[in-house]
Amino acid sequence: MKKIIRLLFVLVFSLIVLPSHATSATEDVTLSDSDEAWRPVIEALIQVESKGNSKAQHGASVGVLQITPVLVAECNNILRRRKSKKRYKLSDRWNKQKSIEMFLLFQSWFNPLRNVEQAIRSWNGGMHYSIQRTQRYFDKVMSILQNN
Repeated sequence: MKKIIRLLFVLVFSLIVLPSHATSATEDVTLSDSDEAWRPVIEALIQVESKGNSKAQHGASVGVLQITPVLVAECNNILRRRKSKKRYKLSDRWNKQKSIEMFLLFQSWFNPLRNVEQAIRSWNGGMHYSIQRTQRYFDKVMSILQNN
């Protein structure tokens, strides 16, 4: 329990303080004011997923956030439900800005309370993630958040 409280403290601290002090992996990407709080998490995910390489590829996962075709389809389903005409293409996964947009869209739909742990674990293990199976990934992302 103490470890969880410590992690939450560090996470809250990083969301408040780090955006203004960190060298930003997303500094060339414009985020809305409401999405700005996600910046440290997005930066950490980018470091774990691709080390910032927009040409990274691992199987069907590509780009800075290693987006899969399934995620693109899910984002398009969300847009359809929201009655938006916008749609993402598979090629958008290679675009850093659009990859981040897809992350934000996914989180806004499945994680409206902006739970950071849920965001990290679901990015690795899907919406029905296993805590045990996503623990190493979660620890890597949290380590980056804590060290920045």
